[in-house]
Amino acid sequence: MRVAYLLTQDSGGPVDVTVRLARALLASGEVDVRVFGPVPRRGAEELGVHHEIVDVGDKTDLRAGRRARVAVRAWRPDVVHAQDRRAGLVSAGLRWRHKVIQTYHGVPDDVGEAWFRGVPQAVPPSAYTRVVLAADAVVARAVHRTVVPAWAMGRFLSTRLRVPGARLTHIDNCVEPAHVQLPVGPVRRLVFVGLLVERKGLATLLAALARPGVMPADATLTVVGDGPERMRAEELARGLGGRVTFLGFRADVPDVLRHHDALVLPSMMEQQPLVVAEAMVAGKPVVATDTGGVADMLGYSDSDSGSPGAGSSGLGGVDLLAAPGDVDQLAARLRALFADPDPARTGRLLAERARERFAPHVCARRHLALYRELMRWESAA
Repeated sequence: MRVAYLLTQDSGGPVDVTVRLARALLASGEVDVRVFGPVPRRGAEELGVHHEIVDVGDKTDLRAGRRARVAVRAWRPDVVHAQDRRAGLVSAGLRWRHKVIQTYHGVPDDVGEAWFRGVPQAVPPSAYTRVVLAADAVVARAVHRTVVPAWAMGRFLSTRLRVPGARLTHIDNCVEPAHVQLPVGPVRRLVFVGLLVERKGLATLLAALARPGVMPADATLTVVGDGPERMRAEELARGLGGRVTFLGFRADVPDVLRHHDALVLPSMMEQQPLVVAEAMVAGKPVVATDTGGVADMLGYSDSDSGSPGAGSSGLGGVDLLAAPGDVDQLAARLRALFADPDPARTGRLLAERARERFAPHVCARRHLALYRELMRWESAA
Protein backbone atom coordinates (compact mmCIF):
# COMPACT_ATOMS: atom_id res chain seq x y z
CA MET A 1 0.00 0.00 0.00
CA ARG A 2 1.17 3.52 -0.81
CA VAL A 3 0.17 6.37 1.49
CA ALA A 4 0.78 10.01 0.59
CA TYR A 5 0.70 12.59 3.39
CA LEU A 6 0.02 16.16 2.30
CA LEU A 7 1.12 19.16 4.38
CA THR A 8 1.11 22.88 3.62
CA GLN A 9 3.02 24.09 6.69
CA ASP A 10 6.50 23.35 8.03
CA SER A 11 5.88 23.42 11.79
CA GLY A 12 3.22 22.85 14.39
CA GLY A 13 1.33 19.90 15.81
CA PRO A 14 0.05 18.49 12.49
CA VAL A 15 3.60 18.44 11.10
CA ASP A 16 5.08 16.75 14.18
CA VAL A 17 2.33 14.11 14.19
CA THR A 18 2.79 13.45 10.46
CA VAL A 19 6.53 12.90 10.79
CA ARG A 20 6.06 10.48 13.71
CA LEU A 21 3.26 8.63 11.96
CA ALA A 22 5.19 8.33 8.69
CA ARG A 23 8.25 7.02 10.51
CA ALA A 24 6.22 4.44 12.46
CA LEU A 25 4.44 3.18 9.34
CA LEU A 26 7.73 2.87 7.45
CA ALA A 27 9.21 0.93 10.35
CA SER A 28 6.31 -1.52 10.18
CA GLY A 29 7.42 -2.56 6.68
CA GLU A 30 3.78 -2.80 5.58
CA VAL A 31 3.37 0.59 3.92
CA ASP A 32 5.33 2.82 1.57
CA VAL A 33 4.96 6.44 2.65
CA ARG A 34 5.80 9.77 1.08
CA VAL A 35 5.25 13.17 2.69
CA PHE A 36 4.45 16.01 0.27
CA GLY A 37 4.96 19.50 1.64
CA PRO A 38 7.54 22.02 2.89
CA VAL A 39 10.64 20.79 4.69
CA PRO A 40 9.55 20.14 8.32
CA ARG A 41 11.37 22.28 10.87
CA ARG A 42 11.65 19.20 13.10
CA GLY A 43 12.28 15.66 11.92
CA ALA A 44 13.01 16.27 8.23
CA GLU A 45 16.12 14.10 8.41
CA GLU A 46 13.98 11.17 9.56
CA LEU A 47 11.97 11.25 6.32
CA GLY A 48 14.93 11.28 3.91
CA VAL A 49 13.88 10.04 0.46
CA HIS A 50 10.30 9.72 1.70
CA HIS A 51 9.78 13.48 1.45
CA GLU A 52 8.98 15.53 -1.65
CA ILE A 53 8.95 19.32 -1.47
CA VAL A 54 5.58 20.82 -2.39
CA ASP A 55 4.67 24.40 -1.54
CA VAL A 56 1.08 25.63 -1.16
CA GLY A 57 1.63 28.84 0.76
CA ASP A 58 -1.86 30.31 0.29
CA LYS A 59 -5.23 28.61 0.05
CA THR A 60 -6.20 31.02 -2.75
CA ASP A 61 -3.18 30.01 -4.87
CA LEU A 62 -5.02 27.69 -7.24
CA ARG A 63 -1.93 27.01 -9.35
CA ALA A 64 0.04 25.85 -6.31
CA GLY A 65 -2.81 23.57 -5.32
CA ARG A 66 -2.93 22.13 -8.82
CA ARG A 67 0.84 21.51 -8.79
CA ALA A 68 0.51 19.72 -5.44
CA ARG A 69 -2.21 17.45 -6.81
CA VAL A 70 -0.11 16.67 -9.91
CA ALA A 71 2.88 15.76 -7.71
CA VAL A 72 0.78 13.48 -5.51
CA ARG A 73 -0.94 11.78 -8.45
CA ALA A 74 2.42 11.14 -10.15
CA TRP A 75 3.48 8.98 -7.19
CA ARG A 76 0.28 6.91 -7.63
CA PRO A 77 -0.71 6.45 -3.98
CA ASP A 78 -3.56 4.27 -2.81
CA VAL A 79 -4.43 6.67 0.01
CA VAL A 80 -3.96 10.44 0.28
CA HIS A 81 -4.04 11.78 3.83
CA ALA A 82 -4.24 15.56 4.30
CA GLN A 83 -2.85 16.70 7.63
CA ASP A 84 -3.85 20.38 7.87
CA ARG A 85 -6.81 22.55 6.83
CA ARG A 86 -5.25 23.89 3.60
CA ALA A 87 -4.09 20.40 2.66
CA GLY A 88 -7.67 19.22 3.08
CA LEU A 89 -8.87 21.78 0.56
CA VAL A 90 -6.19 20.71 -1.91
CA SER A 91 -6.70 16.98 -1.46
CA ALA A 92 -10.47 17.09 -1.92
CA GLY A 93 -9.78 17.41 -5.66
CA LEU A 94 -8.11 13.98 -5.60
CA ARG A 95 -11.10 12.05 -4.29
CA TRP A 96 -12.11 10.69 -7.71
CA ARG A 97 -8.86 8.75 -8.18
CA HIS A 98 -7.69 8.01 -4.64
CA LYS A 99 -9.04 7.30 -1.20
CA VAL A 100 -8.74 10.68 0.51
CA ILE A 101 -8.61 11.22 4.28
CA GLN A 102 -8.09 14.38 6.28
CA THR A 103 -7.22 14.90 9.93
CA TYR A 104 -9.19 17.75 11.47
CA HIS A 105 -6.76 19.14 14.02
CA GLY A 106 -8.72 22.13 15.29
CA VAL A 107 -11.19 24.94 14.81
CA PRO A 108 -10.23 28.58 14.09
CA ASP A 109 -8.95 30.63 17.00
CA ASP A 110 -12.08 32.67 17.70
CA VAL A 111 -14.33 29.64 18.24
CA GLY A 112 -15.16 29.70 21.94
CA GLU A 113 -15.55 26.60 24.08
CA ALA A 114 -19.21 27.35 24.89
CA TRP A 115 -20.20 27.78 21.23
CA PHE A 116 -18.11 24.71 20.36
CA ARG A 117 -20.12 22.65 22.85
CA GLY A 118 -23.45 24.05 21.68
CA VAL A 119 -24.28 26.01 24.83
CA PRO A 120 -27.42 28.13 24.22
CA GLN A 121 -26.78 31.88 23.86
CA ALA A 122 -23.02 31.28 23.52
CA VAL A 123 -21.15 33.98 21.64
CA PRO A 124 -20.67 32.84 18.02
CA PRO A 125 -17.39 33.27 16.14
CA SER A 126 -16.86 35.95 13.50
CA ALA A 127 -18.61 35.86 10.12
CA TYR A 128 -15.27 35.00 8.49
CA THR A 129 -14.76 32.03 10.81
CA ARG A 130 -18.27 30.77 10.03
CA VAL A 131 -17.34 30.85 6.33
CA VAL A 132 -14.19 28.85 7.12
CA LEU A 133 -16.25 26.31 9.08
CA ALA A 134 -18.73 26.03 6.21
CA ALA A 135 -15.80 25.23 3.90
CA ASP A 136 -14.59 22.67 6.45
CA ALA A 137 -18.00 21.01 6.33
CA VAL A 138 -17.89 20.82 2.53
CA VAL A 139 -14.43 19.25 2.57
CA ALA A 140 -15.45 16.75 5.29
CA ARG A 141 -18.37 15.63 3.12
CA ALA A 142 -16.15 15.39 0.04
CA VAL A 143 -13.31 13.28 1.42
CA HIS A 144 -13.81 9.63 2.27
CA ARG A 145 -13.05 9.96 5.97
CA THR A 146 -12.14 12.63 8.53
CA VAL A 147 -9.92 11.65 11.46
CA VAL A 148 -10.55 13.50 14.73
CA PRO A 149 -8.02 13.18 17.58
CA ALA A 150 -10.71 13.99 20.19
CA TRP A 151 -14.28 12.72 20.43
CA ALA A 152 -15.34 16.26 21.33
CA MET A 153 -14.28 17.38 17.85
CA GLY A 154 -16.24 14.52 16.30
CA ARG A 155 -19.37 15.69 18.11
CA PHE A 156 -18.78 19.23 16.90
CA LEU A 157 -18.41 18.13 13.29
CA SER A 158 -21.48 15.92 13.39
CA THR A 159 -23.82 18.21 15.35
CA ARG A 160 -22.66 21.70 14.40
CA LEU A 161 -21.31 21.12 10.88
CA ARG A 162 -23.67 18.24 10.02
CA VAL A 163 -20.94 15.89 8.85
CA PRO A 164 -22.31 12.31 8.72
CA GLY A 165 -21.02 10.26 11.64
CA ALA A 166 -20.04 7.41 9.33
CA ARG A 167 -17.44 9.69 7.77
CA LEU A 168 -15.68 10.35 11.11
CA THR A 169 -13.03 8.21 12.81
CA HIS A 170 -11.40 8.89 16.17
CA ILE A 171 -7.63 8.26 16.33
CA ASP A 172 -5.45 9.79 19.05
CA ASN A 173 -2.44 11.92 18.22
CA CYS A 174 1.01 10.48 18.88
CA VAL A 175 4.06 11.79 20.72
CA GLU A 176 7.61 10.56 21.09
CA PRO A 177 8.30 8.02 23.84
CA ALA A 178 10.15 9.59 26.76
CA HIS A 179 12.02 8.57 29.87
CA VAL A 180 9.59 8.80 32.77
CA GLN A 181 10.92 11.25 35.32
CA LEU A 182 8.39 11.54 38.12
CA PRO A 183 8.31 14.58 40.40
CA VAL A 184 10.25 14.08 43.63
CA GLY A 185 8.42 15.56 46.58
CA PRO A 186 5.73 18.24 46.25
CA VAL A 187 5.36 20.09 42.94
CA ARG A 188 7.36 23.30 42.88
CA ARG A 189 8.50 23.74 39.25
CA LEU A 190 5.57 24.50 36.97
CA VAL A 191 5.88 24.87 33.20
CA PHE A 192 3.52 26.39 30.63
CA VAL A 193 4.04 25.58 26.94
CA GLY A 194 2.19 27.25 24.08
CA LEU A 195 1.80 30.17 21.76
CA LEU A 196 1.47 33.38 23.72
CA VAL A 197 -1.94 34.28 22.36
CA GLU A 198 -5.08 35.14 24.30
CA ARG A 199 -6.82 31.76 23.83
CA LYS A 200 -3.94 29.93 25.57
CA GLY A 201 -4.99 31.54 28.86
CA LEU A 202 -1.59 32.59 30.21
CA ALA A 203 -3.08 35.77 31.70
CA THR A 204 -5.62 33.62 33.57
CA LEU A 205 -2.80 31.44 34.90
CA LEU A 206 -0.76 34.40 36.13
CA ALA A 207 -3.84 35.87 37.83
CA ALA A 208 -4.54 32.53 39.54
CA LEU A 209 -0.95 32.19 40.78
CA ALA A 210 -1.11 35.73 42.17
CA ARG A 211 -4.07 34.87 44.43
CA PRO A 212 -3.06 34.80 48.12
CA GLY A 213 -1.97 31.39 49.36
CA VAL A 214 -1.74 29.74 45.93
CA MET A 215 1.93 29.82 44.95
CA PRO A 216 4.40 28.62 47.61
CA ALA A 217 7.39 30.87 48.21
CA ASP A 218 9.78 28.35 46.63
CA ALA A 219 7.61 27.61 43.58
CA THR A 220 8.44 28.83 40.06
CA LEU A 221 6.77 29.02 36.66
CA THR A 222 8.61 28.63 33.35
CA VAL A 223 6.86 29.95 30.24
CA VAL A 224 7.86 28.29 26.96
CA GLY A 225 6.62 29.95 23.78
CA ASP A 226 6.32 33.30 22.09
CA GLY A 227 3.64 35.46 20.55
CA PRO A 228 1.75 38.76 20.67
CA GLU A 229 0.73 38.35 24.34
CA ARG A 230 4.30 38.09 25.62
CA MET A 231 4.73 41.73 26.59
CA ARG A 232 1.45 41.76 28.50
CA ALA A 233 2.30 38.47 30.20
CA GLU A 234 5.72 39.73 31.29
CA GLU A 235 4.05 42.77 32.83
CA LEU A 236 1.56 40.58 34.73
CA ALA A 237 4.38 38.29 35.88
CA ARG A 238 6.19 41.12 37.64
CA GLY A 239 3.68 40.82 40.47
CA LEU A 240 5.01 37.33 41.24
CA GLY A 241 8.36 38.58 42.43
CA GLY A 242 10.72 37.21 39.82
CA ARG A 243 9.44 33.63 40.04
CA VAL A 244 8.38 33.52 36.38
CA THR A 245 10.93 32.86 33.62
CA PHE A 246 10.17 33.35 29.92
CA LEU A 247 12.22 31.09 27.62
CA GLY A 248 10.65 32.00 24.29
CA PHE A 249 10.26 29.39 21.53
CA ARG A 250 12.01 26.08 22.23
CA ALA A 251 12.37 23.12 19.89
CA ASP A 252 13.27 20.79 22.79
CA VAL A 253 9.93 20.86 24.63
CA PRO A 254 10.09 17.20 25.80
CA ASP A 255 13.48 17.91 27.41
CA VAL A 256 12.13 21.05 29.09
CA LEU A 257 9.18 19.07 30.46
CA ARG A 258 11.50 16.49 32.00
CA HIS A 259 13.19 19.19 34.07
CA HIS A 260 9.93 20.41 35.62
CA ASP A 261 7.48 18.87 38.07
CA ALA A 262 4.15 19.55 36.37
CA LEU A 263 2.54 21.14 33.31
CA VAL A 264 -0.21 23.73 33.45
CA LEU A 265 -2.31 24.47 30.35
CA PRO A 266 -5.08 27.03 31.03
CA SER A 267 -6.35 27.29 27.43
CA MET A 268 -9.72 28.69 26.46
CA MET A 269 -9.97 26.19 23.59
CA GLU A 270 -8.08 23.01 22.64
CA GLN A 271 -8.74 19.70 20.91
CA GLN A 272 -6.13 17.11 21.94
CA PRO A 273 -3.04 19.19 22.80
CA LEU A 274 0.23 17.44 22.09
CA VAL A 275 1.97 19.09 25.03
CA VAL A 276 -0.44 17.41 27.45
CA ALA A 277 0.38 14.02 25.92
CA GLU A 278 4.11 14.87 26.08
CA ALA A 279 3.83 15.75 29.76
CA MET A 280 1.91 12.54 30.44
CA VAL A 281 4.54 10.43 28.67
CA ALA A 282 7.20 12.02 30.90
CA GLY A 283 5.20 11.24 34.05
CA LYS A 284 4.22 14.81 34.90
CA PRO A 285 0.94 15.81 36.59
CA VAL A 286 -1.13 18.21 34.48
CA VAL A 287 -3.34 21.08 35.60
CA ALA A 288 -5.53 22.06 32.65
CA THR A 289 -8.86 23.50 31.63
CA ASP A 290 -11.84 21.37 30.65
CA THR A 291 -11.74 22.08 26.94
CA GLY A 292 -11.99 19.81 23.91
CA GLY A 293 -10.68 16.33 24.69
CA VAL A 294 -8.42 17.27 27.63
CA ALA A 295 -10.63 15.65 30.29
CA ASP A 296 -10.61 12.38 28.35
CA MET A 297 -6.83 12.53 27.96
CA LEU A 298 -6.37 12.90 31.72
CA GLY A 299 -8.72 10.04 32.58
CA TYR A 300 -11.62 11.95 34.13
CA SER A 301 -14.85 10.07 34.70
CA ASP A 302 -17.71 10.76 32.29
CA SER A 303 -15.17 12.27 29.86
CA ASP A 304 -16.79 10.56 26.87
CA SER A 305 -19.56 13.10 27.21
CA GLY A 306 -17.06 15.94 26.96
CA SER A 307 -17.28 16.98 30.60
CA PRO A 308 -15.78 15.41 33.72
CA GLY A 309 -18.99 15.71 35.69
CA ALA A 310 -19.56 16.82 39.27
CA GLY A 311 -17.25 15.41 41.88
CA SER A 312 -15.04 13.60 39.42
CA SER A 313 -11.28 13.46 39.69
CA GLY A 314 -8.34 12.52 37.52
CA LEU A 315 -6.23 9.39 37.63
CA GLY A 316 -4.32 10.46 40.71
CA GLY A 317 -7.45 11.16 42.77
CA VAL A 318 -6.80 14.93 42.81
CA ASP A 319 -9.05 17.22 40.76
CA LEU A 320 -6.70 19.21 38.50
CA LEU A 321 -9.25 20.32 35.89
CA ALA A 322 -10.72 23.85 35.84
CA ALA A 323 -13.32 25.64 33.74
CA PRO A 324 -11.77 27.77 30.96
CA GLY A 325 -11.25 31.37 32.04
CA ASP A 326 -12.24 30.73 35.69
CA VAL A 327 -9.43 32.29 37.76
CA ASP A 328 -10.83 31.16 41.12
CA GLN A 329 -11.24 27.56 40.03
CA LEU A 330 -7.80 27.44 38.43
CA ALA A 331 -6.32 28.90 41.64
CA ALA A 332 -8.02 26.13 43.64
CA ARG A 333 -6.64 23.43 41.32
CA LEU A 334 -3.14 24.88 41.54
CA ARG A 335 -3.38 25.03 45.32
CA ALA A 336 -4.35 21.35 45.34
CA LEU A 337 -1.44 20.49 43.05
CA PHE A 338 1.11 22.28 45.26
CA ALA A 339 -0.36 20.62 48.37
CA ASP A 340 -0.39 17.07 46.98
CA PRO A 341 2.17 15.08 49.02
CA ASP A 342 2.53 12.40 46.33
CA PRO A 343 2.31 13.92 42.82
CA ALA A 344 4.46 11.03 41.55
CA ARG A 345 1.41 8.75 41.84
CA THR A 346 -0.52 10.93 39.40
CA GLY A 347 2.49 11.14 37.10
CA ARG A 348 2.95 7.36 37.08
CA LEU A 349 -0.70 6.72 36.19
CA LEU A 350 -0.65 9.36 33.44
CA ALA A 351 2.52 7.83 31.96
CA GLU A 352 0.86 4.42 31.81
CA ARG A 353 -2.20 5.91 30.11
CA ALA A 354 -0.03 7.78 27.63
CA ARG A 355 1.90 4.65 26.63
CA GLU A 356 -1.37 2.90 25.83
CA ARG A 357 -2.85 5.75 23.77
CA PHE A 358 -0.23 8.10 22.36
CA ALA A 359 2.72 5.92 21.34
CA PRO A 360 3.59 6.24 17.61
CA HIS A 361 3.18 2.50 16.95
CA VAL A 362 -0.34 2.60 18.43
CA CYS A 363 -1.23 5.57 16.23
CA ALA A 364 0.29 3.86 13.17
CA ARG A 365 -1.61 0.63 13.81
CA ARG A 366 -4.94 2.45 13.99
CA HIS A 367 -4.24 4.47 10.86
CA LEU A 368 -3.22 1.35 8.99
CA ALA A 369 -6.49 -0.32 10.00
CA LEU A 370 -8.40 2.67 8.63
CA TYR A 371 -6.49 2.63 5.34
CA ARG A 372 -7.14 -1.09 4.92
CA GLU A 373 -10.81 -0.61 5.71
CA LEU A 374 -11.13 1.98 2.96
CA MET A 375 -9.22 -0.20 0.49
CA ARG A 376 -11.44 -3.21 1.27
CA TRP A 377 -14.47 -1.00 0.76
CA GLU A 378 -13.13 -0.04 -2.66
CA SER A 379 -12.44 -3.68 -3.58
CA ALA A 380 -15.95 -4.71 -2.53
CA ALA A 381 -17.44 -1.89 -4.59
